[in-house]
Amino acid sequence: MLNNYVLRLKSEFNGYNSQKLVKDILAGLTVAAVALPLALAFGVSSSADAGAGLITAIVAGLLIGGLSGASYQISGPTGAMSAILVGLSTIYGLQGVFVASFISGVMLLIASLFKFGKVVSFIPSSVITGFTSGIAIIIATGQIDNFFGVTSKGGNTIEKLLSYFKLGFPINKYALMFGLLVVFIMLIWPNKWASVFPSSLAGIIIALIVNIVGQFDVTVVGKIPTTLFTDARLSISSLNLTTVTHLIIPAFNIAMLGMIESLLCGASAGKMKNEKLDADMELFAQGVGNMVIPFFGGVPATAAIARTSVAIKAGGQTRLVSIFHAIALLISMFVLGPYMSYIPLSALAGVLFMTAWRMNGTKSNLYLETVLKQA
Repeated sequence: MLNNYVLRLKSEFNGYNSQKLVKDILAGLTVAAVALPLALAFGVSSSADAGAGLITAIVAGLLIGGLSGASYQISGPTGAMSAILVGLSTIYGLQGVFVASFISGVMLLIASLFKFGKVVSFIPSSVITGFTSGIAIIIATGQIDNFFGVTSKGGNTIEKLLSYFKLGFPINKYALMFGLLVVFIMLIWPNKWASVFPSSLAGIIIALIVNIVGQFDVTVVGKIPTTLFTDARLSISSLNLTTVTHLIIPAFNIAMLGMIESLLCGASAGKMKNEKLDADMELFAQGVGNMVIPFFGGVPATAAIARTSVAIKAGGQTRLVSIFHAIALLISMFVLGPYMSYIPLSALAGVLFMTAWRMNGTKSNLYLETVLKQA
């Protein structure tokens, strides 16, 4: 497998020149513009924080992108993964998420060594479609608190929804204003503009400016870390037999989702770029990445079809696109962190509502069915 990886790298960078380098840099910057609001939003929706999502995108871009089984894969936090992590975090806390991520990485590493890369082709399209729709519902319902500025209690989605009858539903009009503002911008944003400036980023920037100027009474993202090594990260002491035993099943779920999402992404994007994915090497990369990311305070990552598609359409030539996008996000964290801390959580909830809606759309389901037929 590693020999194939070296040969792939030699082929990938054969004839590499300054023109291709410029294309990779520009594509990396374009992907970073798409990834920034999504990383912040998925960090929050994972029951961590926006900084954790950003760190995940940076480390995944550098490590998983560098080791990937193809030149085009872009990995980071995703909506599907965040939906799984909400329940896990409620029961086991953030350390539980970190431990489960590490174990899932080990599982993916083992899967790569046993060449399980073809498993995705045996999954019925109806199962994937139903799974995607379910994930979309979980993402949307998980953001009701942030979108409306209300509070719920409970260990799962049903309990949280039922708690509104007891706790009430006092809407924060300013939170709702920012959520609707972002949704409105994403709905009306012209497609021809989206290829240059993503609608989600536009919505977040406009909401941020409005909040800085108006100083509204809304819950904001809060402090963005200025280091990759945050205080909240995986502790070696957490990797004990008792904790690991309790988290085997959640870790298996994370590993299976990571495998399915990454390989589906690779199969689809491979058709776009006319390049075959090395599925087992991709699982190896995802495994190593998810073992390392929690030590930085990040959440589990997978390959992301939206960011990968953007990388290809933007003219990306090699896996350096993933690395350049990670560097751009790292610079953004250091330079723009003080400003990003004022982003209303309801604005990020608006992005996630739109993400859920698009995941559950007809085009999304058709895409999954097509990929499975091609896998």
